[in-house]
Amino acid sequence: MPEFARQRAERRGRRGEGLASWYLRLKGWRILDTRVRNPRGEVDLVAKRGRVVAFVEVKWRRHVSDLDQAIDEFRLRRVAAAAGAAAHNYAKNGEDVRIDVILVAPWRWPRHIANAWQPWS
Repeated sequence: MPEFARQRAERRGRRGEGLASWYLRLKGWRILDTRVRNPRGEVDLVAKRGRVVAFVEVKWRRHVSDLDQAIDEFRLRRVAAAAGAAAHNYAKNGEDVRIDVILVAPWRWPRHIANAWQPWS
């Protein structure tokens, strides 16, 4: 991918993460962290509501029709590995941990897929 296209994709991804963050806040979630990186990978958002801590993968696509192919088992497994390595920093005292996905496209409400992956069960 040419450098310009990579930078443009990065900007769009950041914009998608920002929109997903606001969407979660509107739904009563508190954003604990963004872009959590560790040797196992990266998690876009870490959010908490009640006793649930969600590690959220955000996918932005230009066309809503492309969102269905934006996330797959391979990507979810990578997010789950990164979340597993970071969970002890965010989930305390037996709080529930889950992997969520938020799909974002222009002029559409974000689609929140709760509990998209259950790596610890």
